[in-house]
Amino acid sequence: MTYTVAKVIVDVPSRETDRPFDYLIPESMSHWIEVGSRVGVPFGRRTVQGFVVSLHTESEMDPKRMKAIQELLDLTPPLPQDLVELAYWMSGKYACSKIAVLQAMIPTALKGRAEVMVSVAETAASEAETVKAESGVNANQALLSLLSGEEREIMDYVASAGQTTLEHLSKRYPERAAEIKGLIGRGLLTESQMIKDKIRKKTVKTVTAAVTGEASVAALASFSTQARRQKEVLQFLVEAGITLSLQEVLSELRVTAGTVNKLAEKGYVVIEDREVFRDPYAGRRFKGTEALERTPEQEQVYHKVSEALDAREYGVFLLHGVTGSGKTEVYLQTIERCIAQDRQAIVLVPEISLTPQMVERFKGRFGGKVAVMHSRLSTGERYDEWRKIREGRVQVAIGARSAIFAPFSELGLIVIDEEHETSYKQEETPKYHARDVAVRRARQHGAAVILGSATPSLESYYAARSQSDDLFAPLLLEMKQRPSGSRLPEVRVVDMREELKDGNRSMFSRALHAGIASRLEKGEQTVLFLNRRGHSTFVMCRTCGYVAGCPECDISLTYHQKSNNLRCHYCGYAAPAPAVCPECGSEHIRYFGTGTQRVEAELAKLFPGIRVIRMDVDTTTEKGSHERLLQTFREKKGDVLLGTQMVAKGLDFPDVTLVGVIAADTALNFPDFRSAEKTFQLLTQVAGRAGRHQLPGEVFIQTYMPEHYSIVHASGHDYASYVREELKHRRTLHYPPYSRLILVTMSHEKLPLLLRMAENFAGDLRLKAQRLGWFGSLDRLSAEALDILGPVASPIPRIKNRYRFQCMVKYRGDLDAVALVKEMAEAMLGQLKDASLQISIDVDPQMLM
Repeated sequence: MTYTVAKVIVDVPSRETDRPFDYLIPESMSHWIEVGSRVGVPFGRRTVQGFVVSLHTESEMDPKRMKAIQELLDLTPPLPQDLVELAYWMSGKYACSKIAVLQAMIPTALKGRAEVMVSVAETAASEAETVKAESGVNANQALLSLLSGEEREIMDYVASAGQTTLEHLSKRYPERAAEIKGLIGRGLLTESQMIKDKIRKKTVKTVTAAVTGEASVAALASFSTQARRQKEVLQFLVEAGITLSLQEVLSELRVTAGTVNKLAEKGYVVIEDREVFRDPYAGRRFKGTEALERTPEQEQVYHKVSEALDAREYGVFLLHGVTGSGKTEVYLQTIERCIAQDRQAIVLVPEISLTPQMVERFKGRFGGKVAVMHSRLSTGERYDEWRKIREGRVQVAIGARSAIFAPFSELGLIVIDEEHETSYKQEETPKYHARDVAVRRARQHGAAVILGSATPSLESYYAARSQSDDLFAPLLLEMKQRPSGSRLPEVRVVDMREELKDGNRSMFSRALHAGIASRLEKGEQTVLFLNRRGHSTFVMCRTCGYVAGCPECDISLTYHQKSNNLRCHYCGYAAPAPAVCPECGSEHIRYFGTGTQRVEAELAKLFPGIRVIRMDVDTTTEKGSHERLLQTFREKKGDVLLGTQMVAKGLDFPDVTLVGVIAADTALNFPDFRSAEKTFQLLTQVAGRAGRHQLPGEVFIQTYMPEHYSIVHASGHDYASYVREELKHRRTLHYPPYSRLILVTMSHEKLPLLLRMAENFAGDLRLKAQRLGWFGSLDRLSAEALDILGPVASPIPRIKNRYRFQCMVKYRGDLDAVALVKEMAEAMLGQLKDASLQISIDVDPQMLM
């Protein structure tokens, strides 16, 4: 069937354009355009990028009013049809525009922008022909005779180039903007628009011998003594018998490019540009590994997942396995089974867990069948890894959150490691949760999903235990033992209040201090965890009480010792650390709170000569820094690995026998109903870094709240008891998993205006919910209901000079609360027409700050 009309979602982020527009398909493109194709289309007076979402033989629009697609940007559509369908589902579920989702599914390199192209107009040529007929001179001379010297030079340049960008032309002739505009205005130069991608495919010049056999013998015999170097090059290429890069030939034979070019002119060699893939792991050799014998627990899990794979049936499995129980080996072996069926697998890991160690395990097992996608790769590397997936060159994609959109056509398995991690929820639009998207995508393909964690999220665990959610009811599988036979480390909770009473004002308890000293003596290694970077969390004057705060956000500034400045971790504002108080002039400026920099300095003071490797955002900004720091620690060139969440997950070092948590209650004080859950998960994960091999492990948790149930149960590795207690609190307060949440955050530069709008929004939302019969108490667990809390000031009431208020919508049952909230938000934005007002809708939020 020949389609003549394409429905296109255009890359114009506004509420009015969040729908498909009809475009005519030019006959020359009719065999190439498919659902998921990226196209350049005229929209108003400009050309924009768009995605084809459906194809039709006719349109309801008048064909005379329809515009045609201007250009096809890819011969192979970047998005398969299942991802286009997924984008529509995500747009509805997460209350965001379709273009925002479609753009999130493609690599940054393909997020093209329109460029203005300039060429000599046909009208210029016809004008020249007229002058030629009258004067008898040739057309080019005729055209040039009409122009000034400056105009002539510009026209001559554009004609020789054939076509050039307006930006390039303006840079080449910066003083002649008036002449360029004049030529365009008179119709002698014409403008058009093209979509240009941010990056191009990488190519290298290659050389191949064009003669073989007897022809090569004759060619070699024909060289004179003066052409000795040319003869050497040809002989080298003939003997090689393969295509080599020009650079290889030049460096191997130490000849110039001119020598090779002369051979090409004689027809003896062929020089051409060939595409190469940018490989982030080029030059790295990964030691191959074989599948290990499965333990009885691993066998049970493998058998259950394999049943779903063999039947090609959709199924979700929640793998609850203690730290070090061999979950990764189960992932590897189920992926192996998936590949044997000629299907593909996606493995998601939290960004901070995507360590070289993790990559090594998958590359070691599957070699070149693996593509790796994460933020520390360059734009070009990420683009090429994505292309390997789209072109079917690999069967496994491992990456962070966005790898869930890997364009596989025969998806058989999705693995989400550390499924409880909040980083699987994107905090920018589209605010999707990779776990939910994975489940939806698996349903499309009839694929299996493994959600693995030592500390599953309460929502996942509750759904598995109660089978309460028809769409997401995972089968619970458990692994309670470590294959090595090693026991979970002994955990000791240290009450820092008692340390203070006994005169110890150090950040290290006496027990942790002794533990570090003991490991230094025995040549064993220590991991220290503090989920706070910088040196000090705030700076205060002890004379007047002044606290250094960010001028653009309602938050205190963090002191960074190395740069000796104060920095805002929300907007990036930085200022030199004051020597005296800006308010009263006092010199009694003191630094309070503890960050990783301060711990590092204290370790150096207490243990002279100690080798500390610090891993936090400040030390891992450079490409390859994660790998370099971890490799240094693995080679035992460091005694202590100190860091934030980066050191809490996915690391496996045989000589780590001590883990110290400097301040376990950091997260407990956050205004977030999940603070206890996050604390329990983090403590359990970081404790699992100790004693993973033959040497026994020991963990010290330092806290001022030793009686808190999350710390008590984490110290006993008792997930079940923790869950029972946490669920009691959640049930009483109607928080997930007993209800669903939508967080609506409104921001504006003017506080009184924002407050009035927030109150109006909440009032209108309540009124509409009441009319629908939804608004009511959540106390009856079996009933459908919706409640609205707020508006109240956000926990951080001002960021980047914008005030923030929020409303929380709690609901239960099959109410389409997301559509209701989106409808009310769009109505308010439509009525006010205030460009400064921003409304953010976060469905199933993981961060309430």
